[in-house]
Amino acid sequence: MAAETAKTVGADWWRGAVIYQIYPRSFQDTTGDGIGDIKGITERLEHVASLGVDAIWLSPFFTSPMADMGYDVSDYCNVDPMFGTLADFDAMMTEAHRLGLKVIIDQVISHTSDRHPWFIESRASRTNPKADWYVWADPKPDGTAPTNWLSIFGGPGWEWDGVRKQYYMHNFLISQPDLNFHNPDVQDALLDTVRFWLDRGVDGFRLDTVNYYFHDRQLRNNPPMVYDTDGAGMETDTNPYSMQNHLYDKTQPENIGFLKRLRALLDTYDDRATVGEVGDGPRSLNTLALYTTGNDKLHMCYTFDLLGPAFSASYIRKVMQTVLDTVVNGWVCWAFSNHDVIRHVTRFIESPEEQDRVAKLSITLIASLRGSICLYQGEELGLTEAELSFEDLRDPYGIRFWPAFKGRDGCRTPMVWDHAKPHAGFTEGPKTWLPVPADHAARAVDAQEGVADSVLSHYRDALSFRKAHPSMIDGDMTFIETNQDLLAFLREKGGEKLLFVYNLTREAQNFTLPKRLGDVLPVSLPGFVSKLEGGVVKLDALEVFCARV
Repeated sequence: MAAETAKTVGADWWRGAVIYQIYPRSFQDTTGDGIGDIKGITERLEHVASLGVDAIWLSPFFTSPMADMGYDVSDYCNVDPMFGTLADFDAMMTEAHRLGLKVIIDQVISHTSDRHPWFIESRASRTNPKADWYVWADPKPDGTAPTNWLSIFGGPGWEWDGVRKQYYMHNFLISQPDLNFHNPDVQDALLDTVRFWLDRGVDGFRLDTVNYYFHDRQLRNNPPMVYDTDGAGMETDTNPYSMQNHLYDKTQPENIGFLKRLRALLDTYDDRATVGEVGDGPRSLNTLALYTTGNDKLHMCYTFDLLGPAFSASYIRKVMQTVLDTVVNGWVCWAFSNHDVIRHVTRFIESPEEQDRVAKLSITLIASLRGSICLYQGEELGLTEAELSFEDLRDPYGIRFWPAFKGRDGCRTPMVWDHAKPHAGFTEGPKTWLPVPADHAARAVDAQEGVADSVLSHYRDALSFRKAHPSMIDGDMTFIETNQDLLAFLREKGGEKLLFVYNLTREAQNFTLPKRLGDVLPVSLPGFVSKLEGGVVKLDALEVFCARV
């Protein structure tokens, strides 16, 4: 199955690519310590390639104290011993490339661990060579923090340091100090770490919190957030971070200059790509457009707009239309699930009986949208969010906000491979870092392999169907007006024009084909059997229709 799984060869391989996210500590353990490792990833790449994806994205595996599961880096150019060695990484990358898979790694450069040598030196004095490498500021006359900025992980976004007698900024944990991107030496050092992995042969980078790099030089306070009258998006009952309009602690205009520097570096290598994570509240899609338009910044970005509970035709159309209207020649990457959010099957279903149906409809839908796709490990099995007790939690965010919010551990439980083995084949050791739910084990890869109507088989069929139709990969997208809660659009490229009509409701719906479309020829879509009768599409609940126009 080697190189046949790769979508294209060339500089634009990322445009329309299907990217499979691997959370290393939960993919496959080969040492018996109950934590996944890089050798385990290598062992399981055949499964990933069999899905028909184009690339893998690895969540952080760098040297780290693991206060935030590796998103607190203490050495950007090495592998944490928990996961293996650089030699293990090189072997994994060789195997991925043999299978036709590109390799994208997480690059967490908005902040470091407080154990990074840079921060240890920076906090030692106000005059050392790295004194200005992090965001330091004097207290107000009354001793309080310099600004009202908040941490996403709860509490103020500033922490007092008794050695320097100053506050330092942290958007996340206290142990994750923010780097000062206004210092060009910081930018140079970070670009050197990117170059290290480019020289090692990685194909791209997923840029964590890409709009958090710069802060306001004047240290102005954020104003309160003003929501729509219906309170849409308001989550103040869980985290007060959402009560602020984050005008000054992130998404600063200087970020554009750094992204251009980063792109210029990547352009000196062949066929490399970036995908940025944009978390900017109501402005996220506009920020995405700004960061990807112009072919001189990021190749593509994703936002959290499809990572919430909304699964309706009107909402998806609103999000997609905003992108189509604002992104000129940039590119977007879509996902329904990742390591930071509740698994989408849990978010979208209204009853347990819908689990398989919603899982299949979701991959068919996202595969037909204009953009690239990120799939998260285990979603090809139709996994739901794991229910964990407080004692099982490892996520500092979940521990901080329990019980109002249960954290991110429920989507990070180990991958399930063999339903009959202890821990579903994830490890041969006595325990796992997070529990393996029994209902997950029942859906293990081996239990679904070769089963024609399984979620796993449907994922392969859906991605194969997408790959067979160029219009679905990077063709134009045009919406069609509907009177019901239906999602209807055209995908077009060259001589191919496909019509998709989705019924995301729990009731049967009819869709009358617009006369301007002329004759349409129904196309057999894997897993779905909607009907066309006299110019009317008959759609059952959670059904989709496809036709060639």
